[in-house]
Amino acid sequence: MNPCPCGFFGDEHRGCRCTPTQIGKYRGKLSGPLRDRIDLIVDVPALPVSAIADGEPGESSAVVRERVLAARTVQQQRYGPSGARTNADLRGSAMAAICRPDADGRALLIRAAARMGLTARGYDRVLKVARTVADLAGVAEVNAEHVAEALQYRLVD
Repeated sequence: MNPCPCGFFGDEHRGCRCTPTQIGKYRGKLSGPLRDRIDLIVDVPALPVSAIADGEPGESSAVVRERVLAARTVQQQRYGPSGARTNADLRGSAMAAICRPDADGRALLIRAAARMGLTARGYDRVLKVARTVADLAGVAEVNAEHVAEALQYRLVD
């Protein structure tokens, strides 16, 4: 969603013409319980034309696709034919066991959950995303680095 009704809140080149009340009302349309059901919430600022035209080419879609397919294969092997298909499908004790971070990752998540006011659902979402980040990196154990990246995807406002 846009950051505000006019779409320019936080834009370096175009000024937002919305009042704080309008911005609050606009963002309030996405309730906390609904927001808790969204795995990735990230700010995507507008890029200047020069960054698009003259910028370094990013990672190719083919390379990213291969990494995603490898992570999905790891997940399918981990869960077998009768289990969850992906990390997002995990529930209950299976989620707690498979997504459990190392001691540093757990400590980071506990501190961040308190500071960010994460709900139990939000906490679980971060764990599942951290497990996916570890899978994409080809790492068997979820660590603090993976938890930190997953937490970045929960940052809003």
